[in-house]
Amino acid sequence: MILIIDFGSQYNQLIARRVRENHVYCQIEPPDISMDAIRELRPEGIILSGGPASIYSKGAPRVDKDIFKLGIPILGICYGLQYMVDSLGGKVIGSQKREYGFAELLVQKQKGILKGITKKTQCWMSHGDSIGALPPGFVVTAVTANTPVAATEDTKRGFYGLQFHPEVVHTREGKKMLANFLFDICRCQKSWSMKSFIHHAVEEIRQQVGDEKVILGLSGGVDSSVAAVLLNKAIGKQLICVFVDNGVLREGEAGRVIEMFKKNLHINLRFARAGKIFLRKLKGVTDPEKKRKIIGRTFIEVFDQEALKIKGVKFLAQGTLYPDLIESRSAFGGPSAVIKSHHNVGGLPKKMNLKLVEPLKHLFKDEVRLLGKELGLADDVVWRQPFPGPGLAIRIIGEITPERLSILRKADTILWEEIRAKKLYYKLWQSFAVLLPIKSVGIMGDQRTYENILAIRAVTSDDAMTADWAPLPHDVLARLSNRIINEVRGVNRVVYDISSKPPSTIEWE
Repeated sequence: MILIIDFGSQYNQLIARRVRENHVYCQIEPPDISMDAIRELRPEGIILSGGPASIYSKGAPRVDKDIFKLGIPILGICYGLQYMVDSLGGKVIGSQKREYGFAELLVQKQKGILKGITKKTQCWMSHGDSIGALPPGFVVTAVTANTPVAATEDTKRGFYGLQFHPEVVHTREGKKMLANFLFDICRCQKSWSMKSFIHHAVEEIRQQVGDEKVILGLSGGVDSSVAAVLLNKAIGKQLICVFVDNGVLREGEAGRVIEMFKKNLHINLRFARAGKIFLRKLKGVTDPEKKRKIIGRTFIEVFDQEALKIKGVKFLAQGTLYPDLIESRSAFGGPSAVIKSHHNVGGLPKKMNLKLVEPLKHLFKDEVRLLGKELGLADDVVWRQPFPGPGLAIRIIGEITPERLSILRKADTILWEEIRAKKLYYKLWQSFAVLLPIKSVGIMGDQRTYENILAIRAVTSDDAMTADWAPLPHDVLARLSNRIINEVRGVNRVVYDISSKPPSTIEWE
């Protein structure tokens, strides 16, 4: 395995994804990780990530310098290189010309991490400091017009540094550089696969849980579904899944979940019909954050009531993913910028007194989908478009009422049908309808109407961190508009959202 030290780079998850694309397992850990914890992980190599800090600034993140005494290869990227240089006796200086964006990399030594790399190639820079003096034993292996030390190495000790970011697609031969580090330098084996993950995960679950019962909140989404099937494989009837109908689900959603997991997969499933409770608490609420908090709190209350009905439960399982863990760790004081504090991490009511089981906590979303396929889940589940926890409540702008829910469900069903009919569903990251809190004048059957406006949103993305609006074919948009206005009573105007993320978000609330 490869250990990645998180110095706060916006790209640290991307480094991990690049490593795993090479079928090598890796973990991201904060710089305050102890040497004992590092030795226990037994990494074949360490990657020091980039970061926004200056090496000499107050509070700049630092890892224990004893990592340089482990006798294993270490690669420093951007800030990671600067930390390495500073720790080993070199000097880091503020650059006269800061470098952000594309740069031409001039390779001087085509060996080590730069083995097989074109002598002139494109790289992506993002730094304000540069190397002023290298530590003893280091030599320069590549430069750019503004950076005299763009790449460096000390092959005797196995230390390598890149001032640019090899993990981003803008560095044309970055994947090759990382592969050189993994296989030529660290001598890693391509042993990371979903098949091997299942074997180890099943053993770990059985060892952690023993003969005790485990409860899981099943939403029908990719993460909780894959977690349920994996846990079922490991402990069978010891697993009890609870599906809570919060009243803001899509048309037929509850029935689909029950049929798939209870009837087809024979998973122990309990169904809590709590829609009236949720809608009563949401009455009159228009603020999106209040909606989210009400739904989150009420879900925990309902889930807690169901859990208390089951005797002898000692563990709570969650479909927490690796990005959730990393982002939430940052929210509680880690070096990375806070993106969000995830509801799966640290949100348990203390009175439940249950121990956590998180079998997917070291996987990325694309890996979870591959795991689902390996476990035999249907494509409809594995490649299901993300659906927010607060459901249709944050796709209805303004107050949630039974009437407005009915309008949105009917429009959403039409959208679903048309996107699937045109075989666009799996090409889109998300596609959904949003009911707006304004009305417009229209004409139907020679009569004036004053009814709701509905927005269609469709985006493409790899990971939801960024997203582009999808240029749906005009005939698809025309058919959607025609069907929704004609078939959904209460809508007389359909608009299409052409905003990307950033600056917009994917969901409207």
